[in-house]
This record gives sequence, structure tokens and C-alpha cells, in this order.
Amino acid sequence: MSVVGKQLNPVQSSSAAAAAAAAAASSSSSAASSSNSSGEANGGASGNAGAVGGPPIDSKRQPEPCTVSPEEVLHLTKITDDYLCSANANVFEIDFTRFKIRDLESGAVLFEIAKPPSEQFPDGLSVEDTMLAAAEELSLEDTADPNAGRYVRYQFTPAFLNLKTVGATVEFTVGSQPVNNFRMIERHFFRDRLLKTFDFEFGYCIPYSKNTCEHIYEFPNLPPDLVAEMISSPFETRSDSFYFVENRLVMHNKADYAYDGGIIV
Repeated sequence: MSVVGKQLNPVQSSSAAAAAAAAAASSSSSAASSSNSSGEANGGASGNAGAVGGPPIDSKRQPEPCTVSPEEVLHLTKITDDYLCSANANVFEIDFTRFKIRDLESGAVLFEIAKPPSEQFPDGLSVEDTMLAAAEELSLEDTADPNAGRYVRYQFTPAFLNLKTVGATVEFTVGSQPVNNFRMIERHFFRDRLLKTFDFEFGYCIPYSKNTCEHIYEFPNLPPDLVAEMISSPFETRSDSFYFVENRLVMHNKADYAYDGGIIV
């Protein structure tokens, strides 16, 4: 059975969509490594991709103070109601440019997404110049929601829930500052039930570098009743991905998942 997945349209808040529509109406003319995983069930391995293709961060804006610690997010008992840091907290200009999920048993690529090369840093341009050029090309819709690109929706077939071991490869660039102790904590829930926690280390990244890392997700067997419930309840499986640099929260992405792809009702 096929387990190939796809990314659906990024989720946009209703208030942001309304603001974009109103504004448009008023105008006449957007080190490979593996780590340990813990938890009781697998619901995806896609939180990393939430920021691929998202809008650039304005590095000149002062980030809002964020005191959320890794220990705090590890003790959360449900999906957060909102983002725990602002979009401009990413002062290290970390930008995810490619994401791929593969089944390690068969080698099959289950999902892959990449930012077009034209949107990555062109040779000879500084990060600031590239970001400014990209910002000029953004349409009104792209800039209406400051959280655009931070919430992504995925759809997989039911066979995804039967996988044992999955490799998630992420490619990302960093800006002018070195990135020390880069860490991701990913929390997956089905409704208010914690399915699993993944805790991965990216290590040290030099300034202006492009980095590639593969993390290994090892999934246990799922109870048949839970599998059936997750398949029949699309997008009720959700995740929070928290990114820390030296224990400081700099990025927070969200995703939700459906496992009913290919099912004809």
C-alpha cells in the first residue's frame, strides 16, 4: 500500500485571512545525525517542514523576550493554543530549505519538499540583501499573517501508521551569527493524548552555512483501535515543534495530520 504523503495548503487564521481580503479590497492594483525518541505512538515525522518556503524574518526588528525553556515544553500536556514565541524571535535567521521523509526499511521516499533555489541565498548577496529582495517580492497575502508558514497541514495514507523506522532529512541555512546547541523538541498529540516526544540535537552551525541533518524516528506498534480512530479523525493529530538555541526558544512551528489519503468514501 502506498504511504506517499503530501503537504496541503498552509493553515491561515481566519482573522488574518479577513485582514488580507479587506486590504486587497481597498487597493486598486506574499552534519547528519540521529537522536533518541520517546513516546507511545507514531503520528508523523513532519514538523520540521513547517517553515519550508515561509516568509523571511525581518532581522532589524527587535525580538520580543522569550523565557520559555526546554523543560517547560517537555511538560506540556496538550497542544499549545498559540505560538510561544513571535516570528521575529528567529534572530539567527534559520531558514529551512528542504525536508524529506523516507522509510528506512524499504528506502522509499514518502514525502519531500524544497524551497525553490531562486528563493535561497544567491551567490554574492548578503543575508540582509537577499531578505530585502525577497520582502519586496512578497504579495499582500503573504505579509498579511505574521505566522504564515508556521502552520502546515499534511495528508498521508493509512499505511504511514504502520511504519517502523523513518528518516527525516532537513536542510537549513543560518545567517550572520553562529548557532550553538541547536535543538528541536517535537511533541505529537492525538486530541489531548500525548503520542510521542522527539528530542533532537543539530549541534553547532557556522555563520552563513548550509546544513543537512537526518534524524531517525523509531516507531512502536500502534494499537488497532488507536489507528482506526486516527484514520477516521483527520487533522486531529497535531504537533508542536520547538527550536532552541542555547536553551532559548527561537522558533515554534505547528502542523496537523490526516491519515485518510487514498480512502474513497
